[in-house]
Amino acid sequence: MALSLTTDFDLQRDVLPWLRTQRAAPAAPAAGGGGADVLENNYESLRILNVERNGNIIYTYKHIYTFEKDLQVISCSVNSERTLLAASLVQSTKEGRRNELQPGSKCLTLLVEIHPVNNVKVLKAVDSHIWVQFLYPRVESHPLSENHLLLISEEKYIEQFHIQVIHEDGNKVVIKNYGHLPRDRVAEDFVWAQWDMSEQRLYYIDLKKSRSILKCIQFHADENFDLMFEAPLDISLSDSGFKLVNFGCDYLQDQEKLSTHLTLCVFTNHTGSLCVCYSPKFDSWQQITYSVFYFHKGHRKTFTAALGSADSLEAQAVTFLNLDYYVAVYLPGHFFHLLNIQHPDLICHSLFLTGENEMIDMLPPTPLQSLAGGLLLDGASGQLHRALLSQTYLLGLLRRTCRDWERLAALHGLLSCGGDPRSLEAQIIQWISENISACHSFDLIQEFIIASSYWSIYPEASNMDRLLPYSSLLTWNTEIPGITLVTEEIALPLLKVHSFKGYWEKLNSNLEYVKYAKPYLHFNNSMIRKEWHSLISEEKSGKRRSVAYMKNILGNAIKVISNLEARNLELRLTPLFQEEDNHQRLLMGLMVSELKEHLLRHLQGVEKKKIEQMVLNYVSKLLDLICCILETNWKKHNLHSWVLHFHRPGSAAEFSVFHLMTRILEATRSLFLPLPPGFHTLHMVLGVRCLPLHNLLHYIDNGMLLLTETAVTRLMKDLDNTEKNEKLKFSIIGRLPPRIGQKICRLWDHPMSSNLISRNHVNKLLQNYKKQPRHSTIDKSLLSVEFLPLNYFVEILTDIESSSQALYAFEGHDNVDAKFVGEAALKHTTMLLGL
Repeated sequence: MALSLTTDFDLQRDVLPWLRTQRAAPAAPAAGGGGADVLENNYESLRILNVERNGNIIYTYKHIYTFEKDLQVISCSVNSERTLLAASLVQSTKEGRRNELQPGSKCLTLLVEIHPVNNVKVLKAVDSHIWVQFLYPRVESHPLSENHLLLISEEKYIEQFHIQVIHEDGNKVVIKNYGHLPRDRVAEDFVWAQWDMSEQRLYYIDLKKSRSILKCIQFHADENFDLMFEAPLDISLSDSGFKLVNFGCDYLQDQEKLSTHLTLCVFTNHTGSLCVCYSPKFDSWQQITYSVFYFHKGHRKTFTAALGSADSLEAQAVTFLNLDYYVAVYLPGHFFHLLNIQHPDLICHSLFLTGENEMIDMLPPTPLQSLAGGLLLDGASGQLHRALLSQTYLLGLLRRTCRDWERLAALHGLLSCGGDPRSLEAQIIQWISENISACHSFDLIQEFIIASSYWSIYPEASNMDRLLPYSSLLTWNTEIPGITLVTEEIALPLLKVHSFKGYWEKLNSNLEYVKYAKPYLHFNNSMIRKEWHSLISEEKSGKRRSVAYMKNILGNAIKVISNLEARNLELRLTPLFQEEDNHQRLLMGLMVSELKEHLLRHLQGVEKKKIEQMVLNYVSKLLDLICCILETNWKKHNLHSWVLHFHRPGSAAEFSVFHLMTRILEATRSLFLPLPPGFHTLHMVLGVRCLPLHNLLHYIDNGMLLLTETAVTRLMKDLDNTEKNEKLKFSIIGRLPPRIGQKICRLWDHPMSSNLISRNHVNKLLQNYKKQPRHSTIDKSLLSVEFLPLNYFVEILTDIESSSQALYAFEGHDNVDAKFVGEAALKHTTMLLGL
C-alpha cells in the first residue's frame, strides 16, 4: 500500500481487556439495572466520541443504565485539565421507545464537574442537535482560571461559553460562575463547518451572500478570536443540508450521508499551504469529479476519474486525507490519488493509482476523519491510525512500473518521506544504476539530483519551494490514463487581520508571491553559465580578474570540498578529488556565490551565516549525489584504482561505468551543474580504454570527453610508441589547446612531437614578422646542410630571434632555436621523400 498505517489507539485492543477485568471483579448492581450479563452483551456499544488536541480520546460504553431511559451520546469534550466534561445526549430512536428528556426537547447538553463529580449544569435543552468542543490553549504550563467551550447548533449558529473555575479543598475544582456563563456568538447562518483541533481553528461557509464564502476564525489562548480570512468558493451548497467535519465522531450520521452528500474539507500544513478539497454529489456511477482549491498557489484543479463500474459504490464516498506535503483522495476499491500540494503545477508529480495497481483494499471502506499530523480516525472500528507515505511501497512501485509518470511521482514521494536519507538515496541510486535508460519523458539522473538536493535543504527555511528548483521538468504533456485535469485561476483569500505570526505569516507570504512574483523566483544557472564562460575566455587570452575576486571564487570551492569531506567520512574507492581541476572549482565557486546572493535577496529574516551554510550544504549535496552514483557503480563492478592506467583495454564493467559517466555528464551539462574534480580525467581514461579510436575522437570533437592535462600527461607516459599508440597520441595532441599542447609535446620523444614543436615555434615567430632591411651576422658554419631554401629560412628565423633579444622558452624545458627548427625540418623532409 502507498500508505503505511500504524494504529495508535484501538478500542478492542486498548480498552476491551480492561473492561473484561472489571467484569471479573465482583460489584453490586447499580441503580437502574445492569450487571455482568449486561456488560458482556454490550461490547459492541464501544465507540469513540472525540479526540482532543492533547491526545485525549473520549469513548463511550453502555455498561449499566444510570437513567431510566436509553440515551445516546452524540458529542462529548473534556477540557485540557480534565476537570470539566461537556456532553450532548439525545433520546434513542429505537422503534417503540419514546422518552422525553424535557418537554419539547430531544437533545440535552450538559456541563459536568469531574473532580469530584458534583454539579451538572444544563447548557441547552432543545429540539435540535448540539455539538460541543472545548478550546485548548497553547500554553498549558499552569492551571487555567477560565475555560472556553464551543456549542455548535443544528440551528446554524456557534456560541462560545466562558467558564471560570476555582480550586477548593486541594484537588477539588468547581465552576465559579455557575449561575451565569457569559457567551459570545461566534458564527451564524452557516451550512458547513470544520474544526481543526490541532491549530484551534474554525472554518465555516457563510451563505448570506450570493455565493459560498469560506471563513476562518482563529482562537487564541485567551478568550479572544479573530476572523482571519474570507475566500470565495465557486461551489453550490444551498441544497446540500447541514454538515459538520471533525466535531467529534458521528459515525451513524456519516453513514446516512455516504454517497448522497457532498464532501468538503480544509487542509493546511506548516509551510503555509491552504487547500480546500471538494467532491460534489455523484452525478454518474461511471466517473467521479473532485476539486482541490490550492489557495496558496492561486489556482483550482478539477479532476475527473473514470470508475468504469458501479460495483461496490453503494454506501461509499470520496475520502480526503491530509498527509502533510500531500493530500490523498481515496475511493475504496476504485482509485487512490496522491496529490502533491507543495508543487501541484504538473500532474506527473502526483500519483494516481487504480484497482489495477493493487489499491483496492488499502484503507477501510468506512468513513475516515483526517485529523492533524496524519491521524485518521475510523469511528466504525474505534481505531485511530497514523498514516505516512510508505517508502517500501513507493520503492516497489519505482522498481516495477513501466510508466514514466508513476516513476516520477514515486521518486518525489520517496524523497519527501524523510527518515534516513542516506539509506533511501542508496536504494534509489541502486535502481537508477540498473535502469539508466528506463525513462523517456525525463532525465532520471537530472530529476534525482535536483529533487534530492532540494529536499536536503527544504526544511531549513520557509519559502524554499519558491526559490530552489524542485524538478528538472517545466512542462508535462503526456496524458495519464484514467484521469483528466482542468486548471483554473481563482480569487485569493482576503486576509482580515494585519499582524501575522506562524502559519498566517507563511500563508500571507505565499499569497503575496502569487500576486506579485513574476517571473518565478526559482534559482537557475544562466548567470553562472555566462560568468563561467567569460572567465574561461579570459584565461585563454591571458587576461585575469582581480586577485580578490578570484580568491573569493576559488575560496568558495575549497569550502564546498571541505564541507563535502566533513559530511562523508567513508573512504571513497572512486579516484576523484585527486587533481585541482581549476575549471570545475571555478564552477563550484560561482554557483556558491550566485546562489548565496539569490537567497540573501529573497529569504527575509534569515541570518547571513545560516544562508551561507545552507548554500554550502546544497552545492555539496549536488556533488555528493554524483559521487554516490559513481561509487555505487564502482563497487558494483569491483573496479580498482588501476583503471587510471592505459596499459590494457577496458573491460565490460569499465565500459558500463564509462556509459554511466557519459549520462551524468549529459545530465549536468544542460543544467550547468559542477562536477567533482577529477571527473573529466577519469571519464577520459575510461574512454581511451573502452572506445575504438574513431569513436573516441568523435566524443572528443563533440565535447563529451574533455582532454585534461592530467589524463593526457598520463597517456603520454603510459603508452609506448607502437603504430597504434602513435596514431592515438598524435590524434590527441592535435586536438589539445595550444597552451597545454606545447607542454605535452615535450613529454613525447618522437619525430612527430619535434615537428609539432618546431611548427608552433615558427608560427609564433612569424605571427608579428614585418620584413625590414637585414644585416645578417649569422655564422653559416653552424648549419649542417647546404640546402639553400632551408638555409635562407633558418637565417630569417635566427635574425628574428636575435632582434627580439629573447628566445621563446617553454616551461621546464630547453629553449627552441632556429638550429633545432632546421634539423626538424630536414628530418621531416627526409622522411617524406623516403630517404
